[in-house]
Amino acid sequence: MRYHGLDLNLLVALEALLDTRSVSKAAARLNLSQPAMSAALSRLRDYFHDDLLVVCGRRMYPTAYAEQLAPELKDRLADLGAMISGANAFDPTASHRTFRIMGSDYVTATVLAPLVQRLAEAAPGVRLDIAPVHDDSAEQLAEGQADLLLAPDGYVHPDHPAELLLEELHVVLGWSGNPVFRTPLTEEAVFGCGHVAVAMGRDRTLAFADRELAIMGKDRRVEVTAGGFLAVPWLLQGTGRLAFVHQRLAVSVAKMFSLNWRPIPFPFPVMREMAQHHRTRSADAGLAWLRRELARAAAGITVVDRRRSKQ
Repeated sequence: MRYHGLDLNLLVALEALLDTRSVSKAAARLNLSQPAMSAALSRLRDYFHDDLLVVCGRRMYPTAYAEQLAPELKDRLADLGAMISGANAFDPTASHRTFRIMGSDYVTATVLAPLVQRLAEAAPGVRLDIAPVHDDSAEQLAEGQADLLLAPDGYVHPDHPAELLLEELHVVLGWSGNPVFRTPLTEEAVFGCGHVAVAMGRDRTLAFADRELAIMGKDRRVEVTAGGFLAVPWLLQGTGRLAFVHQRLAVSVAKMFSLNWRPIPFPFPVMREMAQHHRTRSADAGLAWLRRELARAAAGITVVDRRRSKQ
């Protein structure tokens, strides 16, 4: 289809080219041959009267015009995708759609695993592509590279809608043989131990609990920093270290490892885990269905009575 003399398929190619800054990678993304993508770039250059991408050394860089064009192009294609998705009814029992979700290993274990079990019967053809969160996950969502971002409030993008998925308490987790658990846990005892912290991505962004401790000015002796939450139990087992982790995660891993947990012995904020989607996707019937299913899965997770931790 042409519009104002431009083959609209070329706009999809242009988005891939500007996103990857590589003819070969853009071709692979769109399942095209490299010569076909090179021909598309040539036609785009002719139409826009601009080089769009220029080679410098072994890399390609966008021109000033292409830099200006890129965000508007992404938004317009996202709008078009939302219009098409919103116009079509979504039947989960017949759909073979793949949804890309970005979330930590904590939310994968506590929420997405129950969701997958639910979808096995309700939507057997639907697939979930679960990607780990990184420093730029919010920006990736804004660029349309994921359907949903699951992250604590404060880690989501300010320009896109986010809804509360669940609220989570944090607790102190450690090896059951740690002497600190033999008496009532005090703040002094907690900070007298070594700690395991969690930081993710290239920039080593602190996890919610570790960030809050830093904001509160609570100095710790961090002996190990893990790249994810599910590595923490292994780094606590048989040691005197402690970690601040989600209560739901602590309850789960304590059953599989020789670990114990206690409430944090000082005031600590409740974490609000959010589910965020791109603002242009609000009318997407399939995504709306997935958000509802995700909310049901989160609502079905039992919150353990904190008094049980004292037994």
